[in-house]
Amino acid sequence: MPVIGMLDSRSPDALMDRLRGFRQGLKDTGYVEGENVAIEYRWAENQFDRLPALAAELVRRRVAVIATSGGPAVAFAAKAATTTIPIVFTVGEDPVRLGLVASLAQPGGNLTGINFLVGELSAKRLELLRALVPAATRVVVLVNPAQATNTESTLREVEAAARAMGLQIQVLNASTSREIDAVFATIVRERPDALFVGNDAFFNARRVQLALLAGRHGVPAIFSDREYAEAGGLMTYGSNIVDVYRQVGVYAGRILKGTKPADLPVQRSSKAELIINLKTAAALGISFPLSLLARADEVIE
Repeated sequence: MPVIGMLDSRSPDALMDRLRGFRQGLKDTGYVEGENVAIEYRWAENQFDRLPALAAELVRRRVAVIATSGGPAVAFAAKAATTTIPIVFTVGEDPVRLGLVASLAQPGGNLTGINFLVGELSAKRLELLRALVPAATRVVVLVNPAQATNTESTLREVEAAARAMGLQIQVLNASTSREIDAVFATIVRERPDALFVGNDAFFNARRVQLALLAGRHGVPAIFSDREYAEAGGLMTYGSNIVDVYRQVGVYAGRILKGTKPADLPVQRSSKAELIINLKTAAALGISFPLSLLARADEVIE
């Protein structure tokens, strides 16, 4: 039975829907976990310094393919561990600019994967937040300095969009749960009009904490993934991340059937979805404009 290695920077409890998507992609290519394929999972539990050792474990296990998720650092850890085992990554940044592949059409080497939209959607996310809070003048932008590439991309897009809209932004950093609490202490003290949470694997793993604190302190917030809205976040706009994981599963299945990663072009996920949580809006005393409700892909009531 072939073995797939799954390497992620987070813990499994934060990823149940995504893993379902991954298994669906495998199933689409004829593979069912436990029947004709096994999956070895390695979780870094948000400790990025553990990634090289976890990647090396999968190489020693001689897995047939490694699937990586949870930030570019995970893909780079796998890339450093092997030049022969095929790797299928998910990254929110341009993988060519990152140096993971030679080109999208012809990745070359042993890596390919799915590039979902992050930076490109940041400006749109800020526009949606402004549409919800049209009187806003000051917005806090929360980023994770531990993910430098992600942070630079997010801030580049958001700062340009904020200038065009005449918005003043305040950048706050957090890379631990305690630092998230400190950010909200600052928000309570300085009372910005809204909160923009950058797309980040650690933030996603702490989505319940972020959604609860935003609700408790009455700050309108926009997030990247639908999972935030499901956890009580007010509004999300971002790639359909479960479908991204399904596509990774499809690529892993195709590699098991003999396709070389160099012959699988990097796919760009173009599906973006707007999710609105009306229950949270009611608790915050916010009325969504009909124009936003009409654009929503899903409304949680």
